[in-house]
Amino acid sequence: MKGVVFNLLEAVVQRELGEDVWDSLLEQAQVDGAYTSLGNYPDDEMMKLVAAASAALNKSPDDIVRWFGRSAIPLLAAKHPHFFDAHQSTRPFLLGLNDVIHVEVRKLYPGAVVPVFNYDNTLPEILVMEYVSPRKLCALAEGFIEGTAAHYGEELKLHQPSCMKRGDRSCVLHISVKKSKA
Repeated sequence: MKGVVFNLLEAVVQRELGEDVWDSLLEQAQVDGAYTSLGNYPDDEMMKLVAAASAALNKSPDDIVRWFGRSAIPLLAAKHPHFFDAHQSTRPFLLGLNDVIHVEVRKLYPGAVVPVFNYDNTLPEILVMEYVSPRKLCALAEGFIEGTAAHYGEELKLHQPSCMKRGDRSCVLHISVKKSKA
């Protein structure tokens, strides 16, 4: 996993929970925490940090990963506004992941392994998004989607009828968004 993901996790934890919590998670996970954005690190290190956060915060690992994804979007939007400013809402943003955003991610972070998304865009009110990745971090995808909908000021309904963690071939997300009434 690219170091930029670890850097993002560190920034989210420090912003939301404090530096002491980040230091404690590093200690509990028994990792050194010296991550460079372009470096490559074992996926297992991220899972150790997630497990440490899960134990410390008494939340499931998927809840921790989802929270991380949701909380990371404001940081990503600030660092890479061009990805977000090119769209007016969540749906077109998500539809551009494979062909625009992940292409740029690979340019910025050579060697990055990103998930592949397949779409069924035939229904105007529901986007069906298939997540395919050996990492099985569909909770991270869910968190990113939640954060993106919040970024665009939209109400989100998200349903996952299929999940690799339950033995399915892929994770399938049914996504419905509409502008918030607020």
